[in-house]
Amino acid sequence: MPKTFCVVGHDARQRAAAQTLRVGGFRVVGPENAALADYVLLPMSQERVSDEVARTLQAVRPGTLLLAGRPGQPVRRAAQEASLPLVDYFRRPELECLNAVPTAEGCLALLLQLRQRTIWESDFLVLGYGRIGRAVARRLELLGGRVTVAARSAEQRANARCAGHRAAPLSALPELLPDEDTVINTIPAMVLPRGLLQKLPPDALIIDLASRPGGTDFAAAAELGVRAEHALALPGKCAPHTAGTLIAQTVMTMLQEKEERV
Repeated sequence: MPKTFCVVGHDARQRAAAQTLRVGGFRVVGPENAALADYVLLPMSQERVSDEVARTLQAVRPGTLLLAGRPGQPVRRAAQEASLPLVDYFRRPELECLNAVPTAEGCLALLLQLRQRTIWESDFLVLGYGRIGRAVARRLELLGGRVTVAARSAEQRANARCAGHRAAPLSALPELLPDEDTVINTIPAMVLPRGLLQKLPPDALIIDLASRPGGTDFAAAAELGVRAEHALALPGKCAPHTAGTLIAQTVMTMLQEKEERV
């Protein structure tokens, strides 16, 4: 008899995850049938315990495995109080790697929406060269953009150069920023404080892809008239079907590995 997933949430990402789980051989039910579930798939990035999540946690059987992506502390606390095991599927490196693709494509969509020029023959400064930085820089270059990567790590700078990008240390930002009107940050630390924002040219655009609180002083940017967009959760907004499919595939791999260890 197939195992049963309770999928909580009705957005496009959760619907795509549910469909992929069905194709993978699981029975899928909604929160109204949570008591039948062997596993529960919670929505991504839940900072609070919604009424639907609370009802689900009350209805499931003891020991039911909860799977969530970047659950907030309230969700973690609720799971602990209900004595239900909770696993963060977003900590899986393969999902972080694959999720960089829809994040990068979402970034390109924002660039085309918010700028009045093509990517082709435009200059871009990408801060950081991890999974997302690499994905963004590569796609900009393929579309004819001229990319400079600024990174703290000498290894990351070397990798950027090997990929055909210009590279510089973060300490060079005071010299780089006056000539860069489009900056894409992927570093989850304060790398664009007020002092550096003041060096940007008029009408500069910052797209910050880093997780909260980001790497930009957004309050200072607003005061200085610099447009800074904190572009969170782009996969779910720009490619929810792909994002949901990747989540379900990752979760199924986790469960398969769990069974193999038993």
